[in-house]
Amino acid sequence: MGIGAVSDELLGTFVPIAVYWLYSGLYVALDGVGRLDGYRLHTREEAATKNVVSRAAVVRGVLLQQVFQVIGDESGIGQKQPPALIIALQFITAMVIMDTWQYFMHRYMHINKFLYKHIHSKHHTLVVPYSFGALYNHPLEGLILDTIGGALSFLVSGMTPRTAIFFFSFATIKTVDDHCGLWLPGNILQALFNNNCAYHDIHHQLYGNKYNFSQPFFVMWDKILGTYMPYSIEQRKGGGVESRPAKLD
Repeated sequence: MGIGAVSDELLGTFVPIAVYWLYSGLYVALDGVGRLDGYRLHTREEAATKNVVSRAAVVRGVLLQQVFQVIGDESGIGQKQPPALIIALQFITAMVIMDTWQYFMHRYMHINKFLYKHIHSKHHTLVVPYSFGALYNHPLEGLILDTIGGALSFLVSGMTPRTAIFFFSFATIKTVDDHCGLWLPGNILQALFNNNCAYHDIHHQLYGNKYNFSQPFFVMWDKILGTYMPYSIEQRKGGGVESRPAKLD
């Protein structure tokens, strides 16, 4: 069982949702601090003109996806926690499984013109990503990439429902961070992972639409299969920073 009378399975469903809004809310608060404009990957003007969907519509879309996520959840049977080393191995296994599933499904949604037009393009209406738009997807995409990908990660890794609370909360934080649009000094996730907000920002731009499919942890599949677009963080003329792609061979 989990905290008090609440099961680990129930916590595993609702805690990542709470984490999503709390962590993205932190970025919303930071975004309102004018002094941080120097760390934005896009100007405020770009955010206002390039995104073709309103923030209210994004909130509604994310909430809809999370409702489907709750409905589709199945409670499991409580299990005893294994030793810490086993939990760490389960975490790493789940990360690799999730990355593998999401890379190939994500890439296919770009290759298949029907799926891109009717499903995946909804997410790409956010040319300038921001934190709480991380899960702004078509419900079918949410089912395929997130729900099925999460279920496979959970089942193949063999983690317990209690471990899953932490894993999916971490995956949620990572996904929000990858869409935050702020290249902040001291951000440990951006420092530890090559797959970060600058890397994913490349994918959201027209020139990077066929590159940097990997999400949310590693970049291995992009590098192995030739869809990796290297980039550098440069000072933007007029202030701020930008993720600038390197020239491809």
